[in-house]
Amino acid sequence: MKRKLAWGVCALACGTAAAQSNVNVYGLVDMNIGVIDNAGADKGNTLRINSGGMNTSRLGFVGSEDLGGGLKALFQLEMGIAADTGVADTPLFKRQATVGLEGRWGTVLLGRAFTTVYDFVLPYDPMGYAPQYSWAPAGNASGASKYGMAFAFDNLVKYQGKMGNLSYGASYGAGEGSSSGDGAKGAVAVNYMAGPWSAMAAYERINGVPEAATGTRGDTTAWHLGAMYSAGTVKLQAAMRDYRQEAAGTPDVRARLYWAGTNVMVTPAVTLAGVVYYQDVRHGAAEADPVMVVGRVRYALSRRTDLYVTAAIAKAKHGLLVGLARDEAGFGSRQKSVLAGIQHRF
Repeated sequence: MKRKLAWGVCALACGTAAAQSNVNVYGLVDMNIGVIDNAGADKGNTLRINSGGMNTSRLGFVGSEDLGGGLKALFQLEMGIAADTGVADTPLFKRQATVGLEGRWGTVLLGRAFTTVYDFVLPYDPMGYAPQYSWAPAGNASGASKYGMAFAFDNLVKYQGKMGNLSYGASYGAGEGSSSGDGAKGAVAVNYMAGPWSAMAAYERINGVPEAATGTRGDTTAWHLGAMYSAGTVKLQAAMRDYRQEAAGTPDVRARLYWAGTNVMVTPAVTLAGVVYYQDVRHGAAEADPVMVVGRVRYALSRRTDLYVTAAIAKAKHGLLVGLARDEAGFGSRQKSVLAGIQHRF
């Protein structure tokens, strides 16, 4: 009823017929409560109520129009929401805002969207799309850089296609700063499936913006390789990232992230997940080289509603700081947490 009402309002506002088009409203709300140690300036235990334990809370609008001959027009607008405070993304549709075409040859999108590397790498992370306690998208908070991938590109042109068991894609984000490519971004990836096995390779380059004082810029590159075995109720996943940042006037920043883990469906309702992340930092004498171990139990109440419990511990060398969540500063060389949450899709 809500989806039909939303489309009716859109059709009246736009003055267009809905005979060959469809628009859906969708979303996800994920909330959890947990305890984390070494949090805040006093490094004590903290009780938290967070948005996003397994997935980012969001609200979106997606639609298509059949143009005939196997061709479709597509659009998507999606915003992230901090459900614990009710605050939405700024800009509003920061997650995705695209329009494009889909045909037998693949899909082309324009706007802002997740990068090709993000699309191809994240399925190889046992924690999936968890915004907390996964270092696959970006490394932990203990270093000068997150040593990670870009989540999305602005000013984007994106293509994805498939030929048999081979999937491939590319995306480009125009820098729009100068003809020399300052600020431009690019990503390419391939994935091949053979029975229960699949393998992935991805590459990303982000051009920096020249410094005012020196006129030089720092560019970053990231390679990803991954392998996955999926048969019946068991899925095994492993991947690595080689990250390099060229810093003007200083040694390059380098780090390699490795992870391996599994998802096991114990019953149709219960799924266990576990993963180990290790980051090998390579730009100094005393590096944190952090490691994180994460375990999760997921219980499906229905196809749309899940309960989950996640526990994690992270450690760093040489007394340096480490953070479980990649978007938070570390407050100690060791941190652990346990949380319980609920997720609902609509």
